[in-house]
Amino acid sequence: MRFVWQFLAVMVMYAITGNAINAVKDNDGLTLVLGFTGAALVVLVYAWVVRRTEHRPAQDVAREGAVSKTAWGVLIGVGMFSAVITNLLSSGYTEVEGLGSVTGALGLAGFMAGAAVAEEVVYRGVLFRIIEEHIGTYLALGLTGLVFGLSHLLNEHATLWGALAIAVEAGFMLAAAYAATRSLWLTIGVHFGWNFALAGIFSSEVSGNGTNHGLLDTTTSGPKLLTGGEFGPEGSVYAVAFGALLTLVFLWLAHRRGNIVRFGARRAAKADSAVTLPR
Repeated sequence: MRFVWQFLAVMVMYAITGNAINAVKDNDGLTLVLGFTGAALVVLVYAWVVRRTEHRPAQDVAREGAVSKTAWGVLIGVGMFSAVITNLLSSGYTEVEGLGSVTGALGLAGFMAGAAVAEEVVYRGVLFRIIEEHIGTYLALGLTGLVFGLSHLLNEHATLWGALAIAVEAGFMLAAAYAATRSLWLTIGVHFGWNFALAGIFSSEVSGNGTNHGLLDTTTSGPKLLTGGEFGPEGSVYAVAFGALLTLVFLWLAHRRGNIVRFGARRAAKADSAVTLPR
């Protein structure tokens, strides 16, 4: 039942804030304010419902180290997408035609903050964390990553390849980042940095949701396998390659830190706790 209550509480807040942000998306200033306000509310609701249903603080959104972990995540996310764009620029498939819109970039920052926080709390904070307890890190990573990717099939220019690419480069990678750090702040930072670089800096499509107006006016054309086509650069093999590489790095860190949950560990722990020593 804790899974049900946590999922419902977060999804209700996700829906409320998402609808509010969409209602003012043509106003960049309001989108910026509502985006970050909605993000904060989602985190507060998550912390509250975890405390109520699990009778403990939500350590993955603890205040200590929140700023530094988020900042590192943003750097990783921006760096990952910049690597994708660098490859597209060097191959001549992306061109920077000039400056875009500063106010548009600010509005996108708010929009992406709300989306990144809500999706990370739902998919990593609730789904991955609780499912991992029952089936282990690897199976939970594969299952929730696939669900995360396929959920993007609802987008306007979605393709099956694009959804599978998202599953690998984002679903698997962000779950691995959570396993390595046990912190939603880092995964929120990576998610936000990736999306903001994609839309707010390079004005690219995000998961087939349409063209954005960020800081730089860019155009991309060429083979769909390399550029992602209408789905955007997230459908590029470059993005999949970099995401897969980061997934392996985060899983290696999780191993080193002893954060991998093996399949059946929960049942084994229950069995151990049931053993009584003879008098």
